[in-house]
Amino acid sequence: MSSESPSSPFPGALSRRQWLRTTGLGVGASVALPGLLPAAEMSRVLGGGLPYSALLTQMERDVTTARRAAGPIRLNFNENPFGMSPKAKDALMGNWAQHTWYMPPVRDELTATFAKQVGVPVDHVLVTQGSSEVLSIAALAANAPGGEMVAPWPTFEDLPRWGETLGITVHKVPLDHRFDHDLYQMDAKLNGNTKLVFVCNPNNPTSNLADDQALRDFVSNAARRTTVVVDEAYYDFVTQPGYRSMTDLVLKGEPIIISRTASKIHGLAGLRIGFAVARPDIIRKLSQYVTGDPNVFGLSAANASLMDAEYVAFVRGRIIEGRQMLLDALATLGKKAAPSQTNFVFFQAGKPVEQMQRYFAAKGFTIGRAFPPYTDWCRVSIGTPEEMKQFVGVLPGAFA
Repeated sequence: MSSESPSSPFPGALSRRQWLRTTGLGVGASVALPGLLPAAEMSRVLGGGLPYSALLTQMERDVTTARRAAGPIRLNFNENPFGMSPKAKDALMGNWAQHTWYMPPVRDELTATFAKQVGVPVDHVLVTQGSSEVLSIAALAANAPGGEMVAPWPTFEDLPRWGETLGITVHKVPLDHRFDHDLYQMDAKLNGNTKLVFVCNPNNPTSNLADDQALRDFVSNAARRTTVVVDEAYYDFVTQPGYRSMTDLVLKGEPIIISRTASKIHGLAGLRIGFAVARPDIIRKLSQYVTGDPNVFGLSAANASLMDAEYVAFVRGRIIEGRQMLLDALATLGKKAAPSQTNFVFFQAGKPVEQMQRYFAAKGFTIGRAFPPYTDWCRVSIGTPEEMKQFVGVLPGAFA
C-alpha cells in the first residue's frame, strides 16, 4: 500500500514518511515514533505493508536508536528493552469505548486468555495491577497477630517488605553457596505461626533456577502447613530443560499462589498488569484485598500481547542472544557468573557495585544496585543485541 493518499492533509502531498522526517519524527528521531503510532500506521510509515517479522526487526532498530538518544542505556530494572508488541499498541488504541467504563469486558477477556495459556480454569486466575499487587494482597490476606513468613535472601523484596510493614515476622534465610534456596534451612523455620512461605524461581537478583524436583517437593511439603507464594515473573525466559511451572500443584488443590506478570517479556511494566493463579477459594479471598482495578490500556495491551506468539518468540530469542553474549564475555574474562535463566545476569565483579556503577555510567550504561550480602556482585539487565555488543565492548575496562 502506498504511503501517500489522494486526500493527504500534508502540504504538497508529502507522504507520511516525508512529513515525519521534516517534523523531526522520522527514523532519526524514532524515540517518539513507536509509542505515538499504532502498529498498522507505523507499518505504513516505515515502508508500506511490511511483513510482521520485518516490522519487529524495524522496531528493534528504532528502539535501540531511541534508547541511546534518551540518555544512559537502562540495564538496571530488568525491563523489556523492545517495548510492547505492535499488536498490543493497536489493541491499546482500539479499545477506546471501554476507557470510560468501570467494568470493561476486556478484563474478562484477558482473564480467559491467560487462563487458557497457562492451562487452568478461569476461576483460578485473578488479574491485578502488576505482579507486585499479587504479593501485597497475599501479605494482606495472610496477616494475623504473631504471624510469620519464610523467604530466601536475597530475593525479590516486595513480599518480605509487605510482611514487615504489616508486622509479620519475616525469616530471611540466606541462599546457599550455589545461590540456591536453602530448602533445608527454610523448612526448619516453619512452625505453627507461619502464614506464608515465599519462593522465587528463577530468583531475582541471582538469576538462577532452583532444582526442579527439590523445589517442588519443598513447596508441596510446606503447602501442607501453610500458604506458599511462588514468583514466576521470569518464566518466559527459561531455557533449561525440565523446568515446569507450579500450576499443576495448584490444580491438585494445594494452597499455592503463583505470581506472573506482563511487565517482563510483554514489555508492559508501565501499564501494571499481573496475574495470580490459585485455587478458586484463594482467588476469592485475594480479591477482597485488591486496592483498585487494572487500567483498560494495560488490559487491552496484555490481552493482545499474550496472543502475539511471534512477538513473544522474537523478544525471547533476542534476550537469550544478549544473555549468552554477556555470559560468554564474562567467561572469557574469567569472571564468575550465576547460570542465568532470566533477562539479566548476576556476576562477581570483585569490587564494590558502586564503583562498577560509576564506571558503566561513564560509558553510557546504568546497571543494578547492590544486593547485600553480595555487594561485589553486579546485576545487569539484558538490552537489545546491539546494546549488549556495546556493553561487552567496554566490559574489560571495568576490571582494569
